Amino acid sequence: MTTEVRSLREFKMPDVGEGLTEAEILSWYVKPGDTVTDGQVVCEVETAKAAVELPIPFNGVVEQLFFPEGATVDVGTVIIAVAVAREGGAPAPAAPAAAPAEPAEPERREVLVGYGPRTGVTQRRARRTTTTTVVKPAPTPAAPVAPAPAPVAPAPVVAEQPAGERPLAKPPVRKLAKDLGIDLRAVTPTGRDGVITREDVHAHASAVAAAAAPAAEPVVAETVEAPVLVQAAGDVRVPIKGVRKATAQAMVASAFTAPHVTEFVQVDVTRTMKLVRNLKESGELGRDVRVSPLLLVAKALLVAIKRHPEINAQWDEAAQEIVIKGQVNLGIAAATPRGLIVPNIKDAGGKTLAGLATSLGELIETARQGKTSPGDMQGGTVTITNVGVFGVDTGTPILNPGEAAILAFGAVRELPWVHKGKVVPRQVTTLALSFDHRLVDGELGSKVLADVAALLERPKRLITWG
Repeated sequence: MTTEVRSLREFKMPDVGEGLTEAEILSWYVKPGDTVTDGQVVCEVETAKAAVELPIPFNGVVEQLFFPEGATVDVGTVIIAVAVAREGGAPAPAAPAAAPAEPAEPERREVLVGYGPRTGVTQRRARRTTTTTVVKPAPTPAAPVAPAPAPVAPAPVVAEQPAGERPLAKPPVRKLAKDLGIDLRAVTPTGRDGVITREDVHAHASAVAAAAAPAAEPVVAETVEAPVLVQAAGDVRVPIKGVRKATAQAMVASAFTAPHVTEFVQVDVTRTMKLVRNLKESGELGRDVRVSPLLLVAKALLVAIKRHPEINAQWDEAAQEIVIKGQVNLGIAAATPRGLIVPNIKDAGGKTLAGLATSLGELIETARQGKTSPGDMQGGTVTITNVGVFGVDTGTPILNPGEAAILAFGAVRELPWVHKGKVVPRQVTTLALSFDHRLVDGELGSKVLADVAALLERPKRLITWG
């Protein structure tokens, strides 16, 4: 005769695959006492970029919800406990601490709704199980797990890291992760036997860079004020979470990793502004296409990069190489209701002016609606931040992590200017180019900035130089 005993299993906040280390619980779909089945959605959580439904990976009865709706929870923190039925007189014994590696059979892994599971079988170390046999447990809230020092990489498959288990990686890979400030427990391994490779670390670092935003100068849409947490005696406290937290971490990492240099130039853009007006009135680029000065600044930067492709590069610390990218993924810093993000236009250098205008318009509209996907923010190579929309003349923008350069476009003002030997009013703007001095020396940075200025001063050069 078999008897049914119950063991307590805990479900942790998974890595939602968007480069962030925490999520807010929007709503619970279950309560203590409810029966749940493998794959059933138990709650909805929100990161700084998207709302995601979380499925439970086993069958059982809900014993406790550890956090209320509205709570912000770190990745890896237990959020729900479920009593799981087992056949037999005792729960399955825990695996020995140092069990030899054996070929593992395909197992059920926690997968977020909307993401497919990873296929293929690999050898893995035996899991340490933390389940305990109980009759009527009285669970206590698990201690929150500290967030990783950098945002975690996006991954289609989400699996819990067994408590206390040391990730498999060779010493050079561990050093690389340490140098980049990456927690190896947050990296998804692709190597044989579950070993984390150098490529895995770089993929994680690229995802961190994509999720981050450049300098604190927002553009495109008006910034929405952060929610007020407490106001007393004149002080206002604002919670640091979501995009604001990720941006702060990324900016600190960028500022203390890449040696920044910023150069400035004032440009007479009277002819460019006239061309913008003509393109608007004529509709040459399309009836519904938005034409703005930012469009021509973007095109000028792309032409300058085509003339000096060495600036479209990344630094590979592990290989001690400079990687010159094959295509330009142009990032546009955008302020959204969720905070500052940097979506990018893929292969922007290969687009016509009309194609670039269409892509830029779609990027801005999507960002304003808060619908920018994680993929739209990955893989950027160079960025533009338009501080001029706020009446700001210039600034010293901080590099988007992993990129070699960022261009700040200042306000266009009517100023006295020497033109054809006479002082006359002209429309003038200031451009600022920040670059990573490991990748870009003063000569290269100066040539790129000078080319952008020359193209905006005489926009006909967009045809002859492009």
